[in-house]
Amino acid sequence: MSLDASLSSWLILSQIQGLGNEGLRRLLQAFGSPEAALNASAASLSQHVKPSISVLISQSRETVSLEAAAAWLNDPLNHIITLADTEYPQALLNIADPPFLLYVKGRVDLLNTRSLAVVGSRNATTQGLRNAEAFAKSVSEAGLCVISGMAHGIDAAAHQGSLQGRGSTVAVVGTGLDKVYPAANRDLAHRLAQHGTIISEFPLGTPPLASNFPRRNRIISGLSEGCLVVEASLQSGSLITARMALEQGRDVFAIPGSIHSPQSKGCHALIKQGAKLVESAQDILEELGFTTNSTQISSEPQHPLFAHLDFDPIDIETLSQLSGLTIGELSAILLQLELTGAVATLPGGLYQRIV
Repeated sequence: MSLDASLSSWLILSQIQGLGNEGLRRLLQAFGSPEAALNASAASLSQHVKPSISVLISQSRETVSLEAAAAWLNDPLNHIITLADTEYPQALLNIADPPFLLYVKGRVDLLNTRSLAVVGSRNATTQGLRNAEAFAKSVSEAGLCVISGMAHGIDAAAHQGSLQGRGSTVAVVGTGLDKVYPAANRDLAHRLAQHGTIISEFPLGTPPLASNFPRRNRIISGLSEGCLVVEASLQSGSLITARMALEQGRDVFAIPGSIHSPQSKGCHALIKQGAKLVESAQDILEELGFTTNSTQISSEPQHPLFAHLDFDPIDIETLSQLSGLTIGELSAILLQLELTGAVATLPGGLYQRIV
């Protein structure tokens, strides 16, 4: 498709090496629009950006190619949204460094809906993956959109869980949207494009550079009302997202884990620093003032398992003998009951009804 003059100007400026979002905003304030900035003289531009950058801008109409973007926009799933568009995420306008424009694949409407960031370790434990998927599914069923980064581990599990609910999900990636990273998540990326959204501030063709991923974290937290860290080591990039969420005035939630697990250390550190300890998705929904009329069948006191699981602690082997269910079946049921606040896990592998 052919690009109109306005969008072309936004795209050209966004691809000027060394200009950055801050420089782009200075030009918008000085000239009123990208088109006006591109038509300004190098002398005028140099009053607001470095002389070397002003020369690049003056030459950009001849040096910057927009063919890839025009071809990419031929797909009806693909969109480019600028700061001037009504579809631009309003939540991002309130962060310190809003992206100049966004490449979007999928549902544009999800960018302006109530959202929760769900992040965590790429090297997650089995329990961490189950928690991420279950929490994401629960908040999505309540109508919240789940924001994450489409990385291995917790991110992927959160997207998979949220796709099962009505709130759906948005993936914020650190590459151009003509690339899928990691490649192992190609099927997930296809599902996100069809039923959710994938966004990036990076131009098409941008490879997975290490420096891009911390930058995209400010968008993950910025789009969201709160940030849930499911599982993270002390060196996890998820703590960067949590810190950015705090700086942006968002709530931060963390799921506690074993004191012996390295993958719980990051969550415990956040809790010590004031993050809200959560044991169920309902804890998050209540904290965000999110009301829902949906019925959580598994949290009702008359759940059949409560015939054998009472307020006295019991181990899973005994519960299996009493209920006739396998350990695997019980593990799945107990996790759901725990996430809805009906059951608590106690030290020593014991379970206790609490509703």
